[in-house]
Amino acid sequence: MGFFCAIFRVMKKLFIKYKDMILYVFFGCCTTVINFATYYAFTRFLGIDEFVSNAIAWVLAVLFAFFTNKLWVFNSKSWAFRVALREFSAFVAARLLSLLLDMGVLWLGITVLHINDLIVKVFSNVLVILLNYIASKFYIFKKT
Repeated sequence: MGFFCAIFRVMKKLFIKYKDMILYVFFGCCTTVINFATYYAFTRFLGIDEFVSNAIAWVLAVLFAFFTNKLWVFNSKSWAFRVALREFSAFVAARLLSLLLDMGVLWLGITVLHINDLIVKVFSNVLVILLNYIASKFYIFKKT
């Protein structure tokens, strides 16, 4: 039993030390699922263009990501108008930059290189998640 308690203590320390990163990965995966599922549904079931579907998926994913990042990942609890407005506008601005990257990767992969759009979408999401974490941690929700 002592062995399991020791393992639990080590895991707890690691979780506390890397909490924001672990939660970011978890909610980033959830955001990616929302993004990917929306994209897939709009392109496959509704027959909407890949780029329009991507834009709609982006909006839904950004809204989900903002609230989860603010509340649980980076623990920014203030809903004072100025604070929330600054965070939301910085969050959206950073996500707009990552949307441009996402659209560029989609264009390059689908239109130029003729790679399957779902493969390109997965690759693009990995890049976007990494860049968004850096922006959120060091700029948008930075602790003062």
